[in-house]
Parts: sequence; structure tokens; C-alpha cells
Amino acid sequence: MISRRDCVLEYTGEQLDEADGDLIIALIYFAQKQQLDTPVPLNRKKLIRKIRPERGIGDTQYKWLHRRLKALREGTLFLEAKKPDGSTRYKIGHMESFNIIKALAYSEDTESYTYTMDARWVKLFGNQEYSLIDWDRRMQIGRSLDMAKTLQRLVATSSDPVQRFNLERLKAQMEYASPMRKFRQSLEAAVRELERLGIVSRGRIESSTKGEPQLALWLPQPVA
Repeated sequence: MISRRDCVLEYTGEQLDEADGDLIIALIYFAQKQQLDTPVPLNRKKLIRKIRPERGIGDTQYKWLHRRLKALREGTLFLEAKKPDGSTRYKIGHMESFNIIKALAYSEDTESYTYTMDARWVKLFGNQEYSLIDWDRRMQIGRSLDMAKTLQRLVATSSDPVQRFNLERLKAQMEYASPMRKFRQSLEAAVRELERLGIVSRGRIESSTKGEPQLALWLPQPVA
């Protein structure tokens, strides 16, 4: 998969989207309250209220959650993080598989889940290799603007006040199959949504010093 230049990421499983991203973030959040590699009881209502507050609680949402949890359990990752000199910093999922969810159990009698997160998640978030996501603002992003959620995750990986992304690489990273013209339109709509919510102060598509189109995003600066 297209990722940061200092890592190699491979994934096997069903294609995921931003709703799955919300689910993964929530599962990690709930698992923080106890030691990793131990089963975590999952409250279905509490989870759905956290990641889909506008959809209500009902059979449709429970079925969606069941399908997505199964997809995350079956998804397998391989990650190799590299040092600046190109040598390997660490590998996860190299010989022993690394699943987004290590174990998942469901009781039909109580209609409840328990899940286990792999302890190696700690390694992924070690060495300050983590992102701080403003969850409340993320939940306010419009339902048809998943690209805005993708950009929110992307800008959260860096503290640089101005971030620039080559459009061709960004399109490949997002696996956007439509023509560049439609990609630019969707991108501009996503940027306007981030501006509306204050996730970025402003953004625009511009030309790089090499004359290539790029997206420039300015992060809000903290008040002194």
C-alpha cells in the first residue's frame, strides 16, 4: 500500500474505509483501560453511539457492526519501519501474522462481543509514532465527506504548521480510481469541510517548485 516513505505496509483482507477507521480508533480507545493481549468486553450500544451517533441504534447498525468486526478480525498487516539510513527499525507481522483484531468472540445468547488487541500495537504507537485525532470534530464531518476524514488522519501525523502533498501521490494513497479532475473536486470539498470545523485554518491546490500540483494545508496555530 502507498504509505509514508519511511515504511513498507502490506495488507491482506477486505478493503476498508473511513468507517472502519473510526471503528479501529474506538476499539483501541476502549482497550486502553486494560492490559493488551487480554479480552475486552464490548458494549455494542456504547460503541455505535461513539462512532455513528447520527444513525441511531437498531438491527441495521448491529448487522453492520458484526460484518465490520469480522472484516477487521480477518485483515492481516505487515509493517516494516525504516531508519533514515534505510535500514530496518522494526518489523511487525513478518513471520507471525499481525491482525487488526487478534481475537474476536460473539455470544448469540447474550448478543455480546469480547475482543483482544495484539500487544504489538504498542510498538506501532511507540517512539511518538502516533496521531492525535480530535474525535468530536471528526464526528461532525459530513457523511458524504469521507475524504475529509482521510485528510484529518493524514495531517495529524505531523506537527508541521504547513503540510504539502503531491496530488498524484495523494490520489494513489487514497486509492481514488476516478479521473484527476473529479479527485480535485472531491479534495477541494474535503478541504472546505476541514476549514469549516477548524481542523485546518486554510488549504489550497497549488504548484510545487517543480511545477507539479500539490495540496497545501495550514494547521491552526495555538493561541499564545
